[in-house]
Amino acid sequence: MVLDKILSIGGKPGLFKLLTQTRSGFVGESLLDGKRITVGIRSNVSVLSEIAIYTLEEEVPLREVFQKIKDKEGGKKTSISHKVEKIQLEEYFFEILPNYDEDRVYASDIKKIIQWYNILLDNKINDFSDTDDTDDEKVLASSNEEE
Repeated sequence: MVLDKILSIGGKPGLFKLLTQTRSGFVGESLLDGKRITVGIRSNVSVLSEIAIYTLEEEVPLREVFQKIKDKEGGKKTSISHKVEKIQLEEYFFEILPNYDEDRVYASDIKKIIQWYNILLDNKINDFSDTDDTDDEKVLASSNEEE
């Protein structure tokens, strides 16, 4: 999966691509300007593939939220900016994920999600499908049905 190499680093704007690990941390490349940075092991780092969004029933992986945005926008950038008012952000996100938990998902979170989605699209990262074994099982099951 592509998102397991994309990082959000606390205190740094935008997203970073994991290039290599070092003894004391790792080297990342900014998806905004291409600059490389060395990040220490103590830094607050989140891998996008590990982030989930709270809903009223469960947690939805960020990749699924990105896929819903992609479907809504027809594969293009979002129709709103991450800089719009809080109420507009919440209305937009409600269209994407109608059952998100409004008490635990803040406007700042929605802002980041919209900004990250647009950054990923700018960097031609737009495959948010799940590529684990369950897809292989579905393909195998459908090929068995044809026989």
